[in-house]
Amino acid sequence: MSDRPVDIGALRVFEAAGRLGSLTGAARELGISQPSASYQVSRLEAQVGVPLLRRLHRGTGLTDEGLILFEAVSAGIGGIDRAVDTLRRRRAQPSVRLLTDFGFATFWLMPRVAAFRRQNPGTEVHIIASQEPAGDLEAVADLGVVCGRSGDFGAAAALLIAETVVPVCAPAFARRRAPLGSAADIAAAPLLHLDSASEPRWLTWARFFHAHGIDYEAGTSDLGLNTYNLVVQAAIAEQGIALGWIGLIDRFLEDGTLVPVGPRLARPDWGYWLVPARSGSAAAKPVADWLVREVRA
Repeated sequence: MSDRPVDIGALRVFEAAGRLGSLTGAARELGISQPSASYQVSRLEAQVGVPLLRRLHRGTGLTDEGLILFEAVSAGIGGIDRAVDTLRRRRAQPSVRLLTDFGFATFWLMPRVAAFRRQNPGTEVHIIASQEPAGDLEAVADLGVVCGRSGDFGAAAALLIAETVVPVCAPAFARRRAPLGSAADIAAAPLLHLDSASEPRWLTWARFFHAHGIDYEAGTSDLGLNTYNLVVQAAIAEQGIALGWIGLIDRFLEDGTLVPVGPRLARPDWGYWLVPARSGSAAAKPVADWLVREVRA
């Protein structure tokens, strides 16, 4: 008996022989000769110091000691084979990493991505959401849908959704705060802000009011939140007025969950841009084409 680790190849031969009840069957399954299979098992028995297989009139059977080893080896080999199969399928199945912000991921992408997966079962889409994703694209993704303005993302970027915003709130909140309609009316109401750790790429309340000729300072009744998901949920919960991005909140306007209460503001050079990573995979193009078609539709 040797104290050295047993040979992994011999363990696979032993597992096949124990499972099939035949050294000849194990040799056939593994693509080796029967004498080679017999030698591998004999060497394994010498290493562990006990008989593992009983030679029967037809085939082989496991000894009591062999059964103990067989249970452990079959579990280990089964796990290894499943892991290898997963890796092979991943290699065969294209995968696209799509980076975007929480608002676009939640309100635009998630309601539609199931349809893409049904139409393209051979492509996996991994959605990576970040509040301010523009600087992360090359490091983590093949494709980005990011908020910004013309020139921020290079010549390969294409405008997907131009920025148009409208103040929105819950219907009950609008009734309590009436009249609402002008920018001045809205400035006097509790407002919901999308906070940012740096200079925001999206339209802020300050920029909205500046475009309407109003000097604005945040009031004590205003509420700042760090994701657009929370801003929209706070508006639905009657906590104040939010800036609603057309293209993201459309379904809430259509079903009356939110109502527009002020003038729209459009910035044609700003919006969501489709940005391919320079190192992006070839599988990203069908996803990019699908995004464009969905927006146009």
